[in-house]
Amino acid sequence: MNVPNDLSKIKTKMAFNLTKRQLVCFGSAAAVGIPSYLLARGSIGNTGAMFAMLVIMLPAFLLAMYEKDGLPFEKVVKNIIRARFTRPGIRTYQTENIYAPFTGRGAVRKEDAIADTKTKSGRKAAKGKGRAAISAQQSIPYISMHPDGVCKLPGGLYTKTVEYEDINYSVASTEDQTAIFSGWSSFLNYFDSSLPFQLSFINRRSHSRGRYKVNIPQADDDFNSVREEFTGMLKNQIARSNNGIERSKYITFGIPAEGIAEARPRLERVEADVMGNFKRLGVSSEPMDGRARLALLHSQMHPGSREPFRFSWKDIPQTGLGTKDFIAPDSFDFRQSRLFRVGQYWGAVSYLQILASELSDKLLAEILELDAEMTVTLHIQTVDQLKAIKTIKGKLSDIGKMKVEEQRKAVRAGYDPDILPPDLITFSKDAADLLADLQSRNERMFLLTFTVVNLAPTRQRLENDVFTVGGIAQKYNCALKRLDWQQEQGFVSSLALGVNEVEIKRGMTTSSTAIFIPFMTRELRMDGQALYYGMNALSHNVIMADRKKLKSANGMYLGSTGSGKSFAAKRELLNVFLTIPQDRIIIVDPMGEYAPLVKRLGGQVIEIAPDSPHHLNPMDVELNMTAGESPLSMKADFLLSLCELVVGGKEGLQPIEKTVVDRCVRLVYREQALGLGNTKTPLLQDLYEELLKQPEPEARRVATALELYCTGSLNLFNHPTNVKTDSRVVCVVLKNMGENLRKIAMHITNEFVSQAVDTNFREGVATWCYFDEFHVLLRDPLTASYFVAVWKMLRKKGCVPSALTQNVKDLLASREIENILDNTDFMILLSQAQSDRAILARQLGISEHQLSYITHSNSGEGLLFYGNVTIPFIDRFPKGEIYNLLTTRPEDMKNETKTE
Repeated sequence: MNVPNDLSKIKTKMAFNLTKRQLVCFGSAAAVGIPSYLLARGSIGNTGAMFAMLVIMLPAFLLAMYEKDGLPFEKVVKNIIRARFTRPGIRTYQTENIYAPFTGRGAVRKEDAIADTKTKSGRKAAKGKGRAAISAQQSIPYISMHPDGVCKLPGGLYTKTVEYEDINYSVASTEDQTAIFSGWSSFLNYFDSSLPFQLSFINRRSHSRGRYKVNIPQADDDFNSVREEFTGMLKNQIARSNNGIERSKYITFGIPAEGIAEARPRLERVEADVMGNFKRLGVSSEPMDGRARLALLHSQMHPGSREPFRFSWKDIPQTGLGTKDFIAPDSFDFRQSRLFRVGQYWGAVSYLQILASELSDKLLAEILELDAEMTVTLHIQTVDQLKAIKTIKGKLSDIGKMKVEEQRKAVRAGYDPDILPPDLITFSKDAADLLADLQSRNERMFLLTFTVVNLAPTRQRLENDVFTVGGIAQKYNCALKRLDWQQEQGFVSSLALGVNEVEIKRGMTTSSTAIFIPFMTRELRMDGQALYYGMNALSHNVIMADRKKLKSANGMYLGSTGSGKSFAAKRELLNVFLTIPQDRIIIVDPMGEYAPLVKRLGGQVIEIAPDSPHHLNPMDVELNMTAGESPLSMKADFLLSLCELVVGGKEGLQPIEKTVVDRCVRLVYREQALGLGNTKTPLLQDLYEELLKQPEPEARRVATALELYCTGSLNLFNHPTNVKTDSRVVCVVLKNMGENLRKIAMHITNEFVSQAVDTNFREGVATWCYFDEFHVLLRDPLTASYFVAVWKMLRKKGCVPSALTQNVKDLLASREIENILDNTDFMILLSQAQSDRAILARQLGISEHQLSYITHSNSGEGLLFYGNVTIPFIDRFPKGEIYNLLTTRPEDMKNETKTE
C-alpha cells in the first residue's frame, strides 16, 4: 500500500527563502546581537565582541533551525527540563484516605471528589516543591472512572473502551483479504475530527491463572499413567502457547463534553456504532465496564505480576480510597532519558518513523508475534476534510514556489531549468496524488502516532526486545526511534485511556492507515469440556474446541497416507475418554488400527471375520424406545435394506418381496414384542425359515439369497451376540473379508452403531463415533444412501460422528458426499496429494494460501475448519506410552517392537 510522503517537511517560505519562524528568529537575533556587538567592541575588542554576539544569537539560531523527531528546539528543551527538573524522577505509591468528608455520598461521586482533592493537594505540593506530581497515583492521567466504563480525562474528555477479537485474515483468500481491508478502511472513516481514538495491542505474559487450563478431571483407576501423560502434555503445550504470551486488542474513543450527563449518551451511541461496524467485519466485540478497564490498566502497570486484580466498587466508600489506589504500581522511575521502570520491570518507549513509500500489512502482525511483553499503540486523529484539502493545496503552492526558486537558481548558474531536485519532484507528485485522493476517492486524512512500549524483567532483555522490534521495522523500511526525554509521556499514552501526550504525528491517508490491519488469525480457546487440537500455526496458541457447540458436530478427517489423520482422530478419542467421563465411544475400524488403544482403555474390541469368535446379531432390537418411535418399523426398514443388499441386482427387492419380508419380520418378533415368556432374540436363520414358510414364490427367492449367510459358509452373522456391546469404548474391526461380505458387515455395523446411539441418547449420554476408511462405506449406492440417512440422524441423537479417509477422489466421486458435507461443520485437512488439493479447493473454496498448509506438509500439520473458523495447526505430540498407542507409522511400530 502506497504511503504519502511526510509533507510536514515542506515549510512555507515567506521571504529570502526563509520560513516565518526563521525570519522572526533571525530578525530577533540580529536586533539583539548587532547592538551588543557595537556596544561591546570598544571595551573587549572586535574579536571578543564577535564571540559575545554569537553566544547571544545562538539560542535564536537554534530556535530557527534545530529539530529533533519533528519537534522544534524549545519543545525538546521543555521535555528535558520537565523530565530532569520540574517532575520527580521517582514516583512512589502513596494513598490519602479522605473518607470522612464524604460520608453518605455515592462511590463514583465520592471518587470524583477524591480525585479533585488529590489534584488540589498535588498542586499545593507542586507550589511548595516546584514539582508537578508526587505519587505514582498522580502520574496516572485520568480524573475518574465510572462503573459503566466512562472515564473522565483532563481537559473535559470522556472515553470508553471496547475489546475485540481476531478474525481470519492471514489465511484468507485474496478476495476475502480485500473485503476485510475495505471494511477496515470504512471503519476508520467512521471517526470524524471530533472523535479521536486509540488502538491498543497488548501482549502480556500469562501465568497459572491464565485463560488456558487443563480440564481433565482427576481420578484413581487403571488409566492413571495415560491420564498423567496426557495432562502433562497439555500443560506443556499451554505453557508453550506463545511462551505464555496473551494477546489482546482494544479500541478507546473519546469525546469532549461539559459533564458526564452530556458525555454518556453520546458515548453510548458511538459505542453502538463501533460494535456494529465490528459486527459487519465479522469481529466479536464487547464493551468494557469500569472494573474491566481498571483491570486492564492494572495489568499494564503491573507487568509480570502474578498478583490478581482485587477491586469492587463498594471498596471505595468502605476504604476512602480512589480507583487509582487499586491499580497503581509500587513506583515509577522516569529519571533516565531513554528508559523507565515500573515496579521491578524495565521499560522503553519508542515510536515508529515511517520512511517507506509502501507498507505491507504484515508489519504490525510480525511485531505482535514476538515473544515479548509489549504494548503497541496507534493514536489516530482525523483531520477535518476541508482543512486537510486546504493544507494540501497550501503545500502544493509552497512546492510550486520552491520549483520557481530552483529554476531561477539553475538559470543564474547556466543549468537546464527543467532539471529539479528529485525530492522536490517526489513531494510534488505525492502532494498532487494526495489531493486527488481526498477530493475524488473515499480517503480521509489522519494524524498517526505509532508507539511501541517494551517491558522486560532485566535491562539486557529489554534492549534485546527493542533491537528485535527495530529489526522488523527496518525490514519494512521504517525506523524505530527511542522517545528521548519523553518516556513518561510515551508510557501514559500507551495506557488504554485515550490520552496522547506524544506530539510526534505522521500524516496518513485512510488506506495507508488501514494497512496496519489489526487482524491475523481467529483463535479457538473454548472453555468447559473443550478438547485439544494442536497449536495455532500463526499465533502459536493452543487450540481448544468443543464440537458439541457447533450447529452440526459431524466431522471429517482428510489426509494422505502418513499425514497423521488416524493419529489426530485417536488423540481426540483419548481426549474425550479422559475429559468427558460420561460420553461413550464407538469406532468402525476396517484395518484394526485402533485395537491397541481400545484395549488399553478397557474397551471391547469386536473382530468381525469368518474365523473370529466374536459375533454381532443383526436381529438384536431394543423394544423400550421413546414415545413416537416404532422399534419394529425401524428394524424392518433395516432388514429390508439388508435383504436388498443380499439379493443384489439393479432393481433390488420388488414390491411383493418387500411386503413378504416386512410380514416375516413382524412374525419373527411377535412373541418378543408381546413379552411372552423368556423369549430369545431371533437370529437371521429365524427370518430365513419364516420366509420359507410363506406361500409366495418371491419369499423363496429372498430366502434362497439369505441361505448363504444363514446356513452357508458366510454364516458369521447367524449367531447370538456374544460381546459386551454396552462397554464405554467399543471398536468394531472389519478385516480379512471379501468384498461381498464386507458390504454386509458394513451395513450391519451401521445398524449396530445406530442402535447404540439410540440407547445412549435415551440414557442422556453422548456418543462419539469414528468411521475409518470412510470412502468404503460409499462405494455401494444402497449402503451409501443408508449411511447418509444415519449421518443426518446421528447429530439429532447427541452423537458426534467423525469420518476418516485418505482417498479424497473416491470420497468426492460419490453423489452422496454433498449431503454429508452439507451436514459437516468440523473438518481436519492434513497433507494432500496434488490432485486431491485441486478437488478440495473447488469443493470447499480453499484459498491458495490455505492450500499451502496442506501442501507437502509434515505429519500432524494442516487446516482445521470449525464452523466458519479456519485455522492452520501444528501438532507435535511427545513420544511416550500414548504416542506408541496412537501411532501407525511403520518406523515407529518397528522401534516400539525393538524396545519391547
